[in-house]
Amino acid sequence: MKNTADLWLPAEIDKKTAGLTYTENGIGMSGAIVRMYEDMVLKIQPSAPWAEREVTILKWLCGKIPAPEVIACGELEGKTYLLMSRVKGRMACDEFFLDRPEQLTAHLAEAMQLLWDVDISDCPIQRDQETELAEARFRVERGLVDLNNVEPTTFGPGGFKDPEALLHWLECNQPSYDPVFSHGDFCLPNIFLTETGVSGFIDLGDAGVGDRCRDIALCHRSLRHNMYGKYASKEREADANRLFDALGVKPDAEKLRWYLLLDELF
Repeated sequence: MKNTADLWLPAEIDKKTAGLTYTENGIGMSGAIVRMYEDMVLKIQPSAPWAEREVTILKWLCGKIPAPEVIACGELEGKTYLLMSRVKGRMACDEFFLDRPEQLTAHLAEAMQLLWDVDISDCPIQRDQETELAEARFRVERGLVDLNNVEPTTFGPGGFKDPEALLHWLECNQPSYDPVFSHGDFCLPNIFLTETGVSGFIDLGDAGVGDRCRDIALCHRSLRHNMYGKYASKEREADANRLFDALGVKPDAEKLRWYLLLDELF
């Protein structure tokens, strides 16, 4: 191993990246260090179950959908290092796509369908409601819920008293389950597009067999936030509900709300 820019790298990864220039990408909420090379990405994050899951699911997905291929991975001093191929294209939250909402929603619907068409019969990762709720309880009981990164109406007046109260409500109000291959964090920065369609998916640490409504709920919220909400760079005449038309589905408001509230605990 070698110390490069104040960071120790596992020997195999250091060998493959030595001398290469990179930039650091700070977009996203994972807290990971992400180094962007010309054709590779190095993701460095604290060792945790989701980091291990990402390696597992990326290896399983190879050849199934456009996703990063694992080049090398390892652990060192409490951190997980994942070197993978770089997905081409631009994030779905790029201004080019946000200024073309009809094209954007069509591409996002296409991306979801690519995921849902994956054969889940031998998928190694389960993200069903019981699994999600068990992980949520782990986070609540250890005070890991970030209350600074939730919707303003989730807690407090008119909302839930605290994360424990929200978790209790989620456990008592589980909706029907419609299993597909789910991204798990289907937000615009995690979907890469070109002008003609989907070029890839990233940040798949929460992917696995899960309910299709979770993808729809998180995508719809991300569209609202990026097109005319808290992440929007300017005022736009757009309607996130266009997503449901592109998918050809009638929104289930209560089920969408359940998955959005579940996500508040992660």
